[in-house]
Amino acid sequence: MLERQVAFADMVLSNGRIYTVNPAQPWVEAVAISGGKYTYVGDAAGLGSHIGPETRQLDLQGRMAMPGINDVHSHPWQGGTKVLYGCNFAFSATPEEIADIISECVARDPDAQWIIGGQWTSDFFKNHELGSPREWLDRVSGDKAVYLEDDSGHHGWVNSKALALAGVSKDTPDPAGGVFLRDTNGEPNGVALESAKTVVEEVIPQWTHEQNVAALTEAVKRANAFGITGILEARTPPSVSPAYATLDQQGLLTTYAITALQTPRGKRDTAMDVAPLIEISERYSSEHVHTRFAKIFLDGVPTASRSAVMLEPYLVNEEFSEPTTGMLMVAPEVLAEDIAALDRNGFTVKIHTAGDGAVRVALDAIEQVRSRNGRSGLRHQLAHAGYIHPDDIQRFVDLNVTADLSPYLWFPRPIIDSIIGAVGQRAYHYWPIKDLLAAGVNVSIGSDWPSAAASMDPWPALEAMVTRRNPWEDGEQALWRSQAISLEQALEIFTRYGARAYRLEHLTGSVEVGKSADLIVLNQDLFSVPVEKISETRPELTLFKGTIVFETSH
Repeated sequence: MLERQVAFADMVLSNGRIYTVNPAQPWVEAVAISGGKYTYVGDAAGLGSHIGPETRQLDLQGRMAMPGINDVHSHPWQGGTKVLYGCNFAFSATPEEIADIISECVARDPDAQWIIGGQWTSDFFKNHELGSPREWLDRVSGDKAVYLEDDSGHHGWVNSKALALAGVSKDTPDPAGGVFLRDTNGEPNGVALESAKTVVEEVIPQWTHEQNVAALTEAVKRANAFGITGILEARTPPSVSPAYATLDQQGLLTTYAITALQTPRGKRDTAMDVAPLIEISERYSSEHVHTRFAKIFLDGVPTASRSAVMLEPYLVNEEFSEPTTGMLMVAPEVLAEDIAALDRNGFTVKIHTAGDGAVRVALDAIEQVRSRNGRSGLRHQLAHAGYIHPDDIQRFVDLNVTADLSPYLWFPRPIIDSIIGAVGQRAYHYWPIKDLLAAGVNVSIGSDWPSAAASMDPWPALEAMVTRRNPWEDGEQALWRSQAISLEQALEIFTRYGARAYRLEHLTGSVEVGKSADLIVLNQDLFSVPVEKISETRPELTLFKGTIVFETSH
């Protein structure tokens, strides 16, 4: 009788400490990979039969390896266009620094009609007295229209020419769900909050398809360098879906890409038409692009703008003398209609809920949908759910809802400082991760890059989840220290739980036979170094489906 032949592997990696994030087999020494999937996961002794004359053998030399990271809330297209085409400055930039940078951008491209860039911190105009922000920009922008986004991605700062091109004047009413801040004469002062900034964005020339492809290529390259092998585009405009498809066709998409399709933004009192989303989803779905996701903005941000919906009023001050609980963008009954229609058509819905009031409205709507549609099995996501009333935590479990968190936004401090100024002591009880995990909630993590986060780098965020301290400082300043979690819990959130949020848990998120070989080899063992060193972690090798997509040079 002939012995059954074991197919030789394309690649084997051995002599390592491989953390699988598989509770049944947490640590192994070696893996074999064929056809982009793991065919063997275990000790070195069992590897021999998988090695043939053409098998590539990599010696891990004792290094730690683990599954690739899943960034479940990011804006790769926006980040890529910012890197390649933006007039950029740091969140901490002073007026003098911004003036110099804009002047350089104007001189660098004399034929440009628009200067697009950012990002100014949420408390910029509170910390710097500029008079009229619009007139200040006019003095440094020459004949260019200027649009600068803030660190939250929700607000814009524009000059007179940009307002003129957008048709905005003293007589222009504020759009539903937005505000043009005005001077004492009633003239727009150049700061556009929430949907008011969209009025200006709509007249900015769109990037070409080729520019979008280049931007995504740059973003994916950066993601792989950080060890990211799955990424969710948290607001995918119609013009960007074709770019993802092209990237995949060209073999340049070296992550799983999940595109949460853009829905109408701003205040709405009527349900959306889901037919265009279905058409885009079906047209641009591909092997690595998963399109049955949609994004709804329910509220704003809990910064100085006070546009996130809170259960209790914001602090009052000279600028905000009347109590407010924020700005609900979609009427509750309309939200339920939207989610029900999307749920029926197989869409996982990511809902922007930055305030605890918005979280409750979204959970109420999902509860109606579960009653109306039945249990679809779709795990809808509440994004930026950092403020959650304790009474609502168990509802995430009961309704099968993912809490989509952003610990990347904790530090550096500027955006947190703005939140403290708006909500007071509540700002120190932000991101109840330990309580969510204890209740059994599926928790996912996203960078929100380029909003608030300077990069997609997950390692400082992972450290902050374990320490609740600023990963760039040695001080003891902490944010709700009792919500610290273990390293094992944090790694599971970044890997397996992220894959679950993608609806790809059967395919990726852990090192197991039959799963996609998405593996990263690290420069240090996370379990051996002091926890304060986790932020210094860097992948030395990233595999996506068994192919090396990033490697450091030695």
